[in-house]
Amino acid sequence: MIKEKVIEILVDELGVDAEEVVESANIQDDLGADSLAIVEIVMAFEDEFDIKIPEEDAAKMITVKDIIDYLEKEVG
Repeated sequence: MIKEKVIEILVDELGVDAEEVVESANIQDDLGADSLAIVEIVMAFEDEFDIKIPEEDAAKMITVKDIIDYLEKEVG
């Protein structure tokens, strides 16, 4: 459930194909997110999962797997 939502949000926010959003994909290098896109993605995750993601945690989200792992830990 969390993984599917992460993929859906990244596809919506970055305009990439779902096939490109693999766990090993680097959000910036592979999916083309710039700093503004990253802020918008973090806000989308916060809205979707009803959590607050501190900046220092968001900065550690480098790959799709990092995001999934973080959200699974925080949301359960």
